Amino acid sequence: MTDPRGTVLVDATTLAALLADEEPPVVLDVRWVLGRTDGHEQYLSGHVPGALYVDLDTELAAPPSPQEGRHPMPALADLEAAARRWGVREGRAVVAYDGIGGMSAARAWWLLRWAGVRDVRLLDGGLPAWQSAGFSLEAGEVTADPGDVVLAAGAMPTLDADGAAQLVGAGTLLDARAGERYAGEVEPVDPKAGHIPGALSAPTTANLDADGRFLPGEALRDRFRALRAEAGAPVAVYCGSGVTAAHEVAALASIGVEASLYPGSWSQWSNDETRPVATGPADGGGA
Repeated sequence: MTDPRGTVLVDATTLAALLADEEPPVVLDVRWVLGRTDGHEQYLSGHVPGALYVDLDTELAAPPSPQEGRHPMPALADLEAAARRWGVREGRAVVAYDGIGGMSAARAWWLLRWAGVRDVRLLDGGLPAWQSAGFSLEAGEVTADPGDVVLAAGAMPTLDADGAAQLVGAGTLLDARAGERYAGEVEPVDPKAGHIPGALSAPTTANLDADGRFLPGEALRDRFRALRAEAGAPVAVYCGSGVTAAHEVAALASIGVEASLYPGSWSQWSNDETRPVATGPADGGGA
């Protein structure tokens, strides 16, 4: 039986070996952090050799709107054009990374998986893990020979706002934002503070160890079991705008649990006056 973790994550040593193959994977640098705009500058100063820079805001999302959220899913044709620019071809592996434990790179992982690219993995620990393993960086821009991948929507499950509301009580809805945002104590970017009623707090950062690597499988299973997120039961995840929720979907996939993503997430929900809002600390083991 294939270990699902190996289909989601790749370590730095394995990636280095793959890059020496005749048909190396496409490597995507998705350095993005909410409130910062210097991802491309960081990439230019040093990246995994051969990696291409991916702009999360423009290549992994459609323009924001109150109706769709801060990072709506891109049109399939736009995503396909971007993937071809990155050199993605049928049957060619893809590895995505960032500098924050995969929390932005997971957006590329999820979108490409959703669009039917089967072999997409996250570099476990991201660029810090690559450097700590002793591998060198390359500076400057990289361009790829155009790919010819044909994308098809729907290979990963999604739900909309109505689906998220209906899941509560019938399954488990996880809120991947920081606990203080879930509780409604702070809200730095969206119009209302709080969470979807019935959702459980499950901050994405708790998927990682102190070095930014995914926790061991058993630790992740224990974490999500406490949150009633196990294989065979309906599970869905949202965050602020559908970015870090993808990281939680990846963590769940690494232990064999399929979870739906609510792409509009809190940025869509909180802009809809008809949607209820709950506040207060995590309950039901959702710290």
